[in-house]
This record gives sequence, structure tokens and C-alpha cells, in this order.
Amino acid sequence: MKLFTLTFLCFIGLTCNAQTQKELIGKWKLVQQTKDGVVTTPKDTYQMFMENGKFQGINGDKSREGKWKLSDDNTKLTIMISIISVNFDIVYFDANKRTINSPQTGKLEYEKVLE
Repeated sequence: MKLFTLTFLCFIGLTCNAQTQKELIGKWKLVQQTKDGVVTTPKDTYQMFMENGKFQGINGDKSREGKWKLSDDNTKLTIMISIISVNFDIVYFDANKRTINSPQTGKLEYEKVLE
């Protein structure tokens, strides 16, 4: 019984942090960025992921469109805008919060916007 309970809890722990394409779809607000040890709280910065692989980045009144792709093992997120492609490691993800990391941007923490 103890082995079953332990196995079950491990399975739940692994699945709670697994990001899927379905969960990624929607609008995400950037709530904190940490780069080179400096923590900032950006305002009016969003990422929008659409089902057809389309992406929109919004920063204030500026907007950029591109494409996104999630790796088969759900551990890497690639965002392509124009000729620039940025690869992110997925640090944490659930239905409401997401943390990604890349050398170019540092650690980015997002919360899903419920509309």
C-alpha cells in the first residue's frame, strides 16, 4: 500500500508540472523578469499563443507577431519573430503560472489572463 501511494504521489507531481500545447493556448501576462540578478516588474507585457502556432507579443502599445513551437517532450519553447528565434527552457508550468528561462531574456514569470 505504501509503495502504491508513493508511486501515485510521484505521478501526480510529475504531471502537475507538465506543460502541454493545450494549456499554453491563451494570453499570459509577464509579472516578473530576473536578468543578471536584477528583478523587474514589467507593465503591460503579454504573450498570446494561438492554436495554429501563431504568436503575438505585446509590450504596451507595441505588438509583434510570429510563431511558436513546443518540443515533443514539453521542456523547450521556441518563439520565432521575423528572422529571430529564441529558445526557452521551461522551468515551471501549470494551468495558471509559467516560468521560462533563456540566456537572452533571463527568467520570465507569467500568469495566465482569464478572459
